[in-house]
Amino acid sequence: MRRQTKKNVALAVLLLISGLYFISHSDFFITRSLEPPLSELSWHGERLISKESWVERGGYLPLNVSYQLLAGAPSTQQRFLTVGMSSVKRSKGSYLIPTLQSLFSQSSPEERSSMVVVVLLADFDVSWRIATVNEIKTVFAVELEQGQLVVIHVSQDWYPPLTGIKRNYNDAAERVTFRSKQNLDYCFLTTYSVGVGQYYLQLEDDVSSAKNFLTTIRRHVEEQNRKKETWAMLEFSTLGFIGKLYKSTELPLLARFLFLFYQEMPCDWLMTHFRLLMTQKEPILLKPSLFQHMGTFSSFQGTYNKLKDKDFEEVLYSNPSAEVFSNISTYQKHFPKLAWDAGEGFFWGRSPVKGHQLTVVFLDPVVVTGILVETGSGGKDLLDSAQVEIGHDVVTTEKEKSCKEFQSVGTFENGRFEMQELDKKFSSASSCLRILVTAAQKDWVIIQKIRITTS
Repeated sequence: MRRQTKKNVALAVLLLISGLYFISHSDFFITRSLEPPLSELSWHGERLISKESWVERGGYLPLNVSYQLLAGAPSTQQRFLTVGMSSVKRSKGSYLIPTLQSLFSQSSPEERSSMVVVVLLADFDVSWRIATVNEIKTVFAVELEQGQLVVIHVSQDWYPPLTGIKRNYNDAAERVTFRSKQNLDYCFLTTYSVGVGQYYLQLEDDVSSAKNFLTTIRRHVEEQNRKKETWAMLEFSTLGFIGKLYKSTELPLLARFLFLFYQEMPCDWLMTHFRLLMTQKEPILLKPSLFQHMGTFSSFQGTYNKLKDKDFEEVLYSNPSAEVFSNISTYQKHFPKLAWDAGEGFFWGRSPVKGHQLTVVFLDPVVVTGILVETGSGGKDLLDSAQVEIGHDVVTTEKEKSCKEFQSVGTFENGRFEMQELDKKFSSASSCLRILVTAAQKDWVIIQKIRITTS
């Protein structure tokens, strides 16, 4: 009896060991299936610790779209800047050729070699596209050959519905169709432009450009990147969808965003939402503006369009080196010299009285040929009564410098002064430029900019 008991215990132990072995090696149990092979673990670990984000990897959120290459050839190497614009047939003239001429003529050879202009001919009129491409090939043969200009088209088959869609903001059906298609045009344009340049600049097809705009953009990008602050969009114009700069790595997100919400609202409104979603809370507007709207008639039904960017300067002025002094009380850090230096700064002073002045003392005497002074902001803080003078023979005191004698050049009108060809009347070199207040005013004063030309 004892032997039988011992046999039963041994058999039970043997069965238990066998069972545990079977369980631990069985593929039918979840414990085994939850454990990936070592190689798979390593691959997941690699993905998790990668320094490169999924956005920077590219190749995500692809849009199902095919392009027709109408002129030029895709660049074989990435440039610094891609300039994108979409163009459609207008009922009253076209601005595309002058816009392209402005872009290339205002750029140096080195700047042109760092840039690719991508034009999407987004009209479905075949005859218009053929005529436009032929004109582009004639006028811009060199730019096409050097890979600085590419012309593309997307067939209507790739567009989602453009009629019978939502009428937000009580817009007319024609208006909704126009703005919705425009969003899709920009979507396809940005999709094509991914990776072509390090940065992407959005323009419209009816603008003129400031001289050396690319060099200015490069400088502002470098300054912004040094700040190590999040930015999604830099603005080089206050108008619409003109002069908006994006990182190329974020273009797929922008394209998909435009595609998803193409029928909801106009593109410039969508851009604001995109910027906020990319965690850039405030707009970053760089002045002076680098692009000016020159179209007189809109691409939508040929309606009259008089939009102008008041901050645009075709030539980015570089005034002569000088020191600037003023006895007008300065508000915060809006110092007098900011009105003299190129850029977005300005001088802001408290209520001036008669005899107050702002004096510019040149480091070296110059023959002044033209003077421009602009004051105020939004119709406020204008300099009401003042005259502009040029002076000779610098004198120095403990606090400031000035000139012994001054000659009046002219007076302000509506807060502004402009005069050209001064050298015909004042041919000798000047050492000072002075703005002299001739009557007290209660309002404060903003001097936006002082610009001079010299011979």
